[in-house]
Amino acid sequence: MAPMPMPAGQAATGAPAGVAAVLALSAAVGYLLAARRLRRRGDVWPRLRDASFTAGQVCLVAVALVPLPGGEFTAHMLQHLVIGMAAPLLLVLGRPVTLVLRALPPGPARRGLRATVRSRPVGWLVLPPVAAVLDVGGLWVLYRTRLFAHLHDQPWLHAAVYAHVLAAGLLFSFALCQLEPVRHRYGLPLRAATLVAAATAHSVLAKSLYGTSPPGTAFTGHDLARAAEAMYYGGDVVEIALAAVLARQWYTVTGRRLSPARRGLQAG
Repeated sequence: MAPMPMPAGQAATGAPAGVAAVLALSAAVGYLLAARRLRRRGDVWPRLRDASFTAGQVCLVAVALVPLPGGEFTAHMLQHLVIGMAAPLLLVLGRPVTLVLRALPPGPARRGLRATVRSRPVGWLVLPPVAAVLDVGGLWVLYRTRLFAHLHDQPWLHAAVYAHVLAAGLLFSFALCQLEPVRHRYGLPLRAATLVAAATAHSVLAKSLYGTSPPGTAFTGHDLARAAEAMYYGGDVVEIALAAVLARQWYTVTGRRLSPARRGLQAG
């Protein structure tokens, strides 16, 4: 799902926005401290991961506190793109679970986190089709039922939906990228097919919003069109980035398989 609509050009206000900003900044600081701890003891941790995770948290702070351009629905849709798609991908590319597992000292906390990540329920949640249904399916429920109309002027309900869209986006990116030590790593064909299906469902929803407001709302035609375009083209950008991650993984796996054969040819 995505956060509730807000007045044109305004950012989220009040306690929920402040709490969200503090949590995002705290997570970024905690991540950087954990990374520094690894490097001080001589471990390798790429700084590009630091940059990716920090950028994701900065994006979340920005949409919570900074006024967004466009009409009411357009501003809302820009929030959706950042919270539900761009920020989750940046956070997942930072590999925070791996970082925490490596930074924690041996003991109950580390064993508990490892057991949770590799548990059967988490294994089902990160099954790519399941993650896609929870993510994109939530958007269809939000925009094609009267739920969206009930979110206005309810900041704590907005905060709950904000948390849902972030969690669903994280789960989707997590399931597709498969960068963390999960119970079962699903193959590239399944993940690629899931990405294509989810991108198609997202595009169809964006096109449906071009001419028809969510039930119970009445946005202007211009605002509705601009929001639909932002959802359509902005979603394409993030989905292409996800496809690039999968393509790199395919290239890496293929290269490893070809290396022994190449060495054999060179030896011959």
